[in-house]
Amino acid sequence: MSVTTSERAGSVVVKQPRFGGALGRRANVAVVAEKTRGALTALNLHFAGAALLALLNVYLLVHMAYLWQTARSQNADALAQQRIQLQTAKIAAAPLEGLDGKLTKSTDEADGFYQRRLPYAYSQAYSELGRLAAKYNAKLTRVSYAYTPLYLNGTQSTSEDPSLTEIRMDASLTGDYKPLVQMINELERDKTFFYISALTLTGQQSGTVSLRLKVTSYLRPVKGDEKAEPLPAENGDSDSDSDSDAATGAAKAGGSAQ
Repeated sequence: MSVTTSERAGSVVVKQPRFGGALGRRANVAVVAEKTRGALTALNLHFAGAALLALLNVYLLVHMAYLWQTARSQNADALAQQRIQLQTAKIAAAPLEGLDGKLTKSTDEADGFYQRRLPYAYSQAYSELGRLAAKYNAKLTRVSYAYTPLYLNGTQSTSEDPSLTEIRMDASLTGDYKPLVQMINELERDKTFFYISALTLTGQQSGTVSLRLKVTSYLRPVKGDEKAEPLPAENGDSDSDSDSDAATGAAKAGGSAQ
């Protein structure tokens, strides 16, 4: 291998060996290969495997932590939802607590109301009206009747007595204005149940007035030693003075419903 020197415009040109660069690259590759073989020992491979397993474990731990947090959040939401449903069920069931006792109490109260305030015969209601008329010096001139049997199921079955009988009385009275107003007030508070559905007063407040009174009451079934009585014909008017005096006399004799 020779080295040639020449002069060109006062400069020296040195020509490098033709195959020097290729040999240097080959030498570098050989060095790298040698280092690689030195690194790929059993110990180094063991360390690399251990590091890879450590990274895998870290990944699994992170993934498990994420799943645990997600499950915990979902469990908390599910628990809160269950608590809401439980509270809602308790609120819905509250009115049903002690329902048997409430039904028994309501039945007893209804039976007591029937026994204390509802007459079992129409004459009791008529006599009570006559008693109040006599108390306030009013003259009962006419009373007409109408009836409607009432059944628990709304319709009559075979050989079934009505649970109640609605009795409607259309009465005409005459008397002084103030006593008639007092009579109306007492009638609304009477021990015998009366419902005033309509009333009409005609005349002057300073003199005698006429009162037309529509009253509703209810007849209950008889019990024990009580004796039922037939109802008078519907729309039957008691308009004579003798009928009025008879009603007033029955009231004074104790015919009112007590």
